[in-house]
Amino acid sequence: MAAADSNAGKRTALERWLEGVRQSENNLALALSLVIGALVGLVVVAFILLTGRLAARMYPAGGAAWLRIVVPTLGSLVTGYLLYRYFPYARGSGIPQTKFALYVEDGRIRMRTVVGKFACCSASLASGISLGREGPSVQVGAGLASVIGRRLGLSKERVKWLVPVGSSAALAAAFNTPIAAVLFSLEEIMGDLHAPVLGSVVLSSATAWMVLHLVLGDDPLFHVAGYHLVHPLEFGVYAVLGVVGGLGSVCFVKLLLGLRERFRRLPRWTVWFQPVIGGLTVGLMGWFYPNVLGVGYNYVERVLNGDVVLRVVAVLAVLKIVATAVCYASGNAGGIFGPSLFIGAMIGGAVGSVAHALLPGYTAEPGAYALVGMGAAFAGIVRTPLTSVIMIFEVTRDYTIIVPLMISNLIAYFISYKLQPEPIYEALAHQDGVQLPNAASRAEAARIQVAQAMRTVPEVFPPAATVAEAAARARQSGLDAWPVADADGAWAMLGTSEMEGAIAGGLGGQEPADILGDPVFLHVHPDHPLGLALERMGASGHKAVPVVSRADVRELLGVLTLDDILKTYGVRKPDDQWGERG
Repeated sequence: MAAADSNAGKRTALERWLEGVRQSENNLALALSLVIGALVGLVVVAFILLTGRLAARMYPAGGAAWLRIVVPTLGSLVTGYLLYRYFPYARGSGIPQTKFALYVEDGRIRMRTVVGKFACCSASLASGISLGREGPSVQVGAGLASVIGRRLGLSKERVKWLVPVGSSAALAAAFNTPIAAVLFSLEEIMGDLHAPVLGSVVLSSATAWMVLHLVLGDDPLFHVAGYHLVHPLEFGVYAVLGVVGGLGSVCFVKLLLGLRERFRRLPRWTVWFQPVIGGLTVGLMGWFYPNVLGVGYNYVERVLNGDVVLRVVAVLAVLKIVATAVCYASGNAGGIFGPSLFIGAMIGGAVGSVAHALLPGYTAEPGAYALVGMGAAFAGIVRTPLTSVIMIFEVTRDYTIIVPLMISNLIAYFISYKLQPEPIYEALAHQDGVQLPNAASRAEAARIQVAQAMRTVPEVFPPAATVAEAAARARQSGLDAWPVADADGAWAMLGTSEMEGAIAGGLGGQEPADILGDPVFLHVHPDHPLGLALERMGASGHKAVPVVSRADVRELLGVLTLDDILKTYGVRKPDDQWGERG
């Protein structure tokens, strides 16, 4: 009986603690970031180990060449049926699906999808499908965070807040790049480098990274020789590499999108069988060039360390572009992160080989160009230039490569943007009929600023004005509030109803500032977006907000009203009942 009472007491204490955590936003953010980071880190480590060990069994050392055709074909057949029958949302890379969950499904990712993504991707990648593990890891991490949030009974907004937290933890463990994981989650998943979840994203990423190192050790993804600039002429070669990397990126993206559109036009009943086309394609290529199978990180490291044969790396770059595009377009489960790095390394190795053959005394070994090529291809394909620079630095831990990397990345990004304006993840979502917000749409929403809608104030209440006089002036304006300065010169909105109440209470002879009471000093600046002005109108309870100078908040520049905002968007016809438009 005593034991039962003790257990009940413990449960009650635990329930109280959990309730306290739920009610404290800071405690909640801290606790969930740590829990999600640790859990996602362990799951991703298991994903890496399982994939590697399955691949070792399917392709034993000295195995027959026919395995390179049969294994990926059968693997894609099995996973294709599972994806069609049980896990329809586990196809593809996982990045568009994660963004869809964030913006359309209020952060909801089902546990069934998480399990399906883990299982199908493990089988696909182990069988040699030419896709990567990083994108799927992001969806798995985001899904686990979503499940945890919903099981704790959190609100939809809180669940959505957890999605980039799980994404960052997953990428940090999958790529061994905690800083790049944070940047990618904010730059690509959230689309906002200043998102308020930054602290939680950083914490979960660091936690997952520590879990990875505790289990698998402190090794970078690639071991590379030290880089040094041989001659300033090399910067020109890196610019050429940026051009080639950008063109290669565009070819890959256009091929993938074009093939995927063709597969989507096939009869619905063929969906379960379509992944076999990708498996058979990569298998036939693997018969002649085994390094095209799987992600190919082992061969990438060889190229980075100077083991480069021009003809081989050039052929592998082309084959990898085709193999990855067909595998992804046909509906296999896997991402494009890893293949992007492979393609970039082969392109960089080819450019470096040519440059070193022509200018041996002025250029570094081809491995240095392969390293920069990885970042250039990633920037051109995934279209996250900041993440790509930091990611290559983290996977190699070589800071001296940063400047050439920035040159090539910028050029590759510019070429990719000009020749393929729509980024790959947005294009994939559009093919599925989903319109996800992007950087351009967010910028457009914030483009109209207060300065374009505000009205200058022809006059303010003079210092000697009474509440009765102010109320009469306010009635003529037809507004529900008027700007009033307090004793310190700070501006607040005084409502006409407050003035009428003061007059009814016998305070009509006082100055307007005397009846402000406890004012809410909510203002906007001319360069603020209209959305912020609406938020501050809602917080103040008035349909107008003062516009003040950034140089001196006591300088009143004008007033913005709800009607002005509606007129700016064409909802109401303009009128001149109060001052001139700014």
